[in-house]
Amino acid sequence: MAQAATELVIATVNNGHMIEMQKLGKHFEQANPDIKLKWVTLEEGTLRQRVTTDIATKGGQFDVMTIGMYETPIWGKKGWLQEIKTDAAYDADDLLPAMRNGLSVDGKMFAVPFYGESSMLMYRKDLADKVGVKVADRPTWTDIKDLASKIHDPKNGVYGICLRGKPGWGDNMAFLSTLVNTHGGQWFDMNWKPQLESKPWKDAINFYVDLLKSYGPPGSSANSFNEILALYNEGKCGMWIDATIAASFISDPKQSKVADKVAFAQAPTMVTPKGANWLWAWSLAIPSGTKKVDAAQKFVTWATSKDYIQLVGKTNGWAAVPTGTRKSTYANPEFQKAAKFAAAEKVAIDSANPNDSTLPKSPYVGVQFAAIPEFQAIGVSVGQHMSAALAGKTTVDAALKAGQTAADREMRKAGYYK
Repeated sequence: MAQAATELVIATVNNGHMIEMQKLGKHFEQANPDIKLKWVTLEEGTLRQRVTTDIATKGGQFDVMTIGMYETPIWGKKGWLQEIKTDAAYDADDLLPAMRNGLSVDGKMFAVPFYGESSMLMYRKDLADKVGVKVADRPTWTDIKDLASKIHDPKNGVYGICLRGKPGWGDNMAFLSTLVNTHGGQWFDMNWKPQLESKPWKDAINFYVDLLKSYGPPGSSANSFNEILALYNEGKCGMWIDATIAASFISDPKQSKVADKVAFAQAPTMVTPKGANWLWAWSLAIPSGTKKVDAAQKFVTWATSKDYIQLVGKTNGWAAVPTGTRKSTYANPEFQKAAKFAAAEKVAIDSANPNDSTLPKSPYVGVQFAAIPEFQAIGVSVGQHMSAALAGKTTVDAALKAGQTAADREMRKAGYYK
């Protein structure tokens, strides 16, 4: 008698790489006729709410879920995720160490990276050349401010620099956390006390507000990744420090008016190189509530395998493969040829260490976030205060004081200290 097919319900985010994974899913089904894939595709915020609720209540709605580097260590520690079991063919040692470490707890992997990113400097080489500035491979923030002042030309619709200002723990705070890190700061000290009124925070946020007020586009407090991407592609930004994933869009002549004029360097540093560039991975995980562990293991290893990357390269071209996960991708000459940002992206990812991202010792894992459940609420609240300071609705000192109070309240409530 024929066996009924196992239906795998996969929750994922509605961005380009994941939509592609759904289209290519038929290859997996052909190779595994006893497994049927059912997709639930959601916008990022909705996805986070749905999978968090499902896993916390052991709802068992999903067999595979797309989660980030923030959730993975928290949920892995709580026993909410299945350990990922891979075979020799999968070659887990080919995964970039930063990705593997960020998705592991005590040496066990609880999610596998589908695509990964760091942050880097993307700049208009033509504008830098025009003012006679050679950008270093690893510039300082002082260099950046100096170049921004020279290329800022608002009369002709070019702003010296574009940076995130829209409030959110994954929006303005992802960027600002790296700026604070490189200024020598941290979110929490070893006693879990928030540090928002420390000198590095004050230095970093004052620098940021001043930089964007002087050389940024108007309305920066409403800009996050997508808004700045649109400005950059229109030729309105001289420089941008953001996710490495942006490099493939701004260098694509179908999307960008300045595709042939862009160049890449490492995220700028200030007091220390530690934590200057972030680390993130959209990853596939298996909730411990699923009854279909074997089929789910088969799927997540297929979708993050070398073979899958080859399949995307053959189907859509090497510029379209999910990046930031495997050494073998960066070693591939076809990929190197298609992606002129590849080398800079890999250096950025390799330099990020989620277990050691701050100059003073910190008790948390994460570069641009702290992987504790309370961080979402704290990041959202602090993000709103920082955005208000950028918009000129409050002073930097008042915004940091309000952020410190909010963070302190959450940490006390959660019992980190009395």
